[in-house]
Amino acid sequence: MAETVGMILCGGFGKRLRPLTEKIPKPLIEIKEGYTILDKQLFDLKNAGIRKTYLLTGFLGDKIEERYGDEYKGLRLEYVREEKPLGTLNAIRLGMEAIDGDKQCIIRNGDVVADLNIKKMIHLGEMSDYPLTIFITKMQSPYGIVELSGDKIISFREKPLLDYYINAGVYFSRGQLDFGDFESGDIEKTLFPLMASENKLGYYREDGLFWMAIDTSKELEEIRKEYRNREDKPWGYEKVLIDTEKYLTKELFIREGYRTSFHYHEKKDETMYIISGSGYIEFEDRKEYFSKNDTIRIEPGERHSIVAMENTILHEVSTPHLNDTVRVKDYYTR
Repeated sequence: MAETVGMILCGGFGKRLRPLTEKIPKPLIEIKEGYTILDKQLFDLKNAGIRKTYLLTGFLGDKIEERYGDEYKGLRLEYVREEKPLGTLNAIRLGMEAIDGDKQCIIRNGDVVADLNIKKMIHLGEMSDYPLTIFITKMQSPYGIVELSGDKIISFREKPLLDYYINAGVYFSRGQLDFGDFESGDIEKTLFPLMASENKLGYYREDGLFWMAIDTSKELEEIRKEYRNREDKPWGYEKVLIDTEKYLTKELFIREGYRTSFHYHEKKDETMYIISGSGYIEFEDRKEYFSKNDTIRIEPGERHSIVAMENTILHEVSTPHLNDTVRVKDYYTR
């Protein structure tokens, strides 16, 4: 298959986040101390096997170049600056003109934080009959809803997922896009509807993932709350749920096809409770397969790696040794 490069839209004004975005571009907003929206996006692209990414800049684009230079943790970066803002269509067109050759491209909106499996999306997009694949996710109601029966309210539901899917702001293109007569505007309102009418759009769906587009101060507050005790990993994320003098509970999300490092704990005694998904824990002398509702104990000194055969969420309940991890082998560059 052809090489896939990354492309991130970084040129918006972030008007609804002012005054915060008067001095820094939206992608450089921190979602936790020292960790920006763009850090998260570049980290995910790198760990999906992307080696080069184009940052499509505009407003305050020099701030982005100052922060990253020509690489991020080994991921090569190039900048394509839109001197006059003409919408996402023109920015993407300029980005594709800058690409050397007819490479595949994973394109991301610069304000989206999502835990999707980019590697899997690329793989399925390569096998698709469609030139462009759009990541979709279920829409969450911005408000709580009421449930009715006859002439009365019977219950309340707080911001449920609705039975509708939305464009989630991540796209995979098998090559150069044909922009036709379109020269400006939002690509979602110009080229995409035309491609849909011509049966040229496919979709990639992963349900149950964390996804958020950061457009207002309320959404920024929510994402910072999510990241309060969360650390992104090459394979997913790790989140501390409970940390006391007596025990520790973490939530681990491992993407399908990924694995943790091969490691052990000197003191920590832990039990894994599988909330969803399936896979196996690889020990030195055996594999223990798991699925939803299984439990597996890992004693101090046991070398192991957790391998996900599908998206997996597990709760790790252990003795209170938060940083007691010795890596024997790492499968990713950090």
